[in-house]
Parts: sequence; structure tokens; C-alpha cells
Amino acid sequence: MSNVCWHAGSQVRLLENGEDFFPWVFEAVDSAKTEVLIETFIFENDSVGDALRLHLIAAARRGVDVQVVADGYGSAELAPRKITEMIDAGVQFRFYDPQPRVMNVRVNLFRRLHRKLVVIDGEVASVGGINFTLQHLREYGALSKQDYAVEVRGPVVADIRALALTHALPRPRAHLRAWRRISSLAGNAMRQLRSGETEIALVQRDNQAHRNDIERIYRVGIRSARRRIVIANAYFLPGYRLLRDLRNASRRGVEVSLILQGNPDMPIVRAATVALHDYLLRGGVRIYEYVERPLHAKVAVIDDEWSTVGSSNLDPLSLFLNLEANLVIRDVAFNQRLSSSLEALMARHCKQLDAAAARNPTWRRQALSFFAFHLIRRMPRVAGWLPAHIAKAGIPDLTTTAAKAALQGDDRSTDTDSRSAAATKP
Repeated sequence: MSNVCWHAGSQVRLLENGEDFFPWVFEAVDSAKTEVLIETFIFENDSVGDALRLHLIAAARRGVDVQVVADGYGSAELAPRKITEMIDAGVQFRFYDPQPRVMNVRVNLFRRLHRKLVVIDGEVASVGGINFTLQHLREYGALSKQDYAVEVRGPVVADIRALALTHALPRPRAHLRAWRRISSLAGNAMRQLRSGETEIALVQRDNQAHRNDIERIYRVGIRSARRRIVIANAYFLPGYRLLRDLRNASRRGVEVSLILQGNPDMPIVRAATVALHDYLLRGGVRIYEYVERPLHAKVAVIDDEWSTVGSSNLDPLSLFLNLEANLVIRDVAFNQRLSSSLEALMARHCKQLDAAAARNPTWRRQALSFFAFHLIRRMPRVAGWLPAHIAKAGIPDLTTTAAKAALQGDDRSTDTDSRSAAATKP
């Protein structure tokens, strides 16, 4: 793929659920010397969000350039008072596409900033699907989420940092010298760390030059599989080409296993997935429904080397509209670590669907599933054409008054790929 840049000489470590991820983030922020970049879909008003806020404030107060971009839909509940505390401490904070509520309902559902990126000093980074919310910890209870992220070091960090800077605010003058030093260090890493067995590529999806990159890298991996494919995805409603690739892989002898959400939160989603289950089961694909708790994972392993971890679901929102980021990793040890986790899920916490039940679907079931599948597949793409989602150019210099308006969702300034508002300290 021409849009994918592979980097050798990187180190990678799997972070499973909030128990691994949150302590890593907080320790990394505490150790930051120059720069902290964070993009997240959900920055919640709970103990996890509060802990992150305090760590960011402490970093900013000791002179670290701290930049946070949170999605205006996923983080709409973040209290203005807490944002103001961060800004007053020197944190550069921005909402991606904040919108006022209509009859107390969030309406800015489409084209979300769904990436979850953390970059520290241009040296270490994280990419994954874990938001800053208590829901990713076991202590949340039966509805806590199963998910993954990765810690990476090496030349791929420069790519992650460049992506995280896409929506960052202009640097305050006091931070410019340190910012240039970080950029130089990232460039040196790109030139020096070229040897090693691990290869990693950052793959993104946006609404400009990378519209299909994540779906394409999945399809390349599936078509090259020789022994096994395991995909764990919370919202699985891909197009026919990817479905056909999975079925064809199974028919040529590849062991194909899908770990999917056992209890979809919307009936229409359940109806749509029935058609997929029938099609795939009849082709020999094994389907496991994760029933222990909500599945939020967006990961896959293929054969003994290829893996991916990231923010992108295989559904219309992620594949057509959202801003997403995945890491694709070629590393045997990492593949084994992720495989072990997924195999444990299938063995202990999943219900395998009976292939025999998919052989003779009724015409009514087929018609309902067909209608639901195409409705869900096409609705986000159609909604993305609406004028409310057309990007405009320019990022205004916000005054204190405008910044306060942005925190309340009243500012609708935009840049070339998004309508994002900045909240800055003057």
C-alpha cells in the first residue's frame, strides 16, 4: 500500500484494559520533560478523567507543553469548570467540533475524532481504543469494557506525533524552542533506528487523503493469510468486499475466527448482523460472541506475525466518517501476546455460534437482515453529505470570551479537515 510507511527498529508492548493503560499514561505524563500530546474521544467526568486532569495540570505547571484535543460529541459532558482549571494551569485544550445541544440531545454524531493517541516528548507513544473513562476499569462493574492499546518506542513515534499535531494549537512562544528540539529528536530517531525485527506502520482514516486506508490494510492482511485470522471488533458491519475476503480465506483452508459483541445495544444492529452471521458461517468462518461484558476491542492477528491495534471499528461510522488510527505490527512476540489474550476470551468468555443454525434462514429473516444491513451501512455516508458537516477553512485567534463560548459548545470555527474550536489562555 502506497499510503503505509513501515518502520523497523521499534519496540512495542500490549496494554490490556484500563488496568494497564491508565497507570502507563499517568506515569508517562509525570515523566514528561518537554511535550505531552493527547487526542481522545471520551474525556469523562469521573475518577479516571479527574486523575488525568490533575496529572496534566502538574505537567503544565512545571513547564511542559501540554496539548489536549477531545471530541466534542464523546466528551460533551466534560465540565467547563474542569476545562478552565486545565487552561488556567497552562494546558492547551481544544474540542473537536463542539456543537450546542438540540432539546438537550447531542446531535453532532458524524465525523467524530475517534482516535486515541498519547505522545510524550516525541519518544514514546500509545495508540489504541481506550478512552479516559472509568468504564475501562473492572471496578466499574459488569458493564466495564474489554479493550486494548499499545505502547511504542522508535521511529514510528514521529508519525504518531505528526498525526497528533494535526489539530494541536499554535505553540506559545515560550514553547517554540523546546518544540523544535522535539521535532529534531523525532527526525533523528527516524534516521537512526532502522534495524530490528519489529516493523510497525501507522495507518489512519480521514476524510481527505486516507479515506480507505484502514479497510484496505485489513483486506491485504486477510488475503495474504495462510494459517489463521482472529478479529475482535466491537462494531462489525464491514462492506461486502471484506466479508468476501474472510469467506474466501476460510474456503482456502485458513482458520477464520471473529470475536464480536454478544449483546448489541440496538435491535437494528442485531438484525443487521444476522445476515452477516449466516453468510460467514455458511462459508466456514467461526463466530464467537463475547458475553462476559461489553466488547470495545478493535484488534486482529493474522498468522504468526501480523497484528493490528487501534481505534477503528469495522462499521460504517469508522470506515466512512470518523477520524481513526491503527498501528499495524509485524512482530512474532507481540502477535503471540495478543493471540493469547484473544484465545482466552474465546475459551472462557464467549459463546460460539452454531454453524448449523445458519443453513436454512427463513425468507422473512433474510429480508429483515438485508434491509437492516443496508440501512445501517448507508445512513452514515448519506448523513456525511449534509451541509452541517462540510469543513470550512481557518482557525480564529480566540479571546477569553470566545474561549468560554467554545467550552459551552457555542463556537463553530473550523479547519481544513474538521470544524474544531480552540479554548486557549490569552
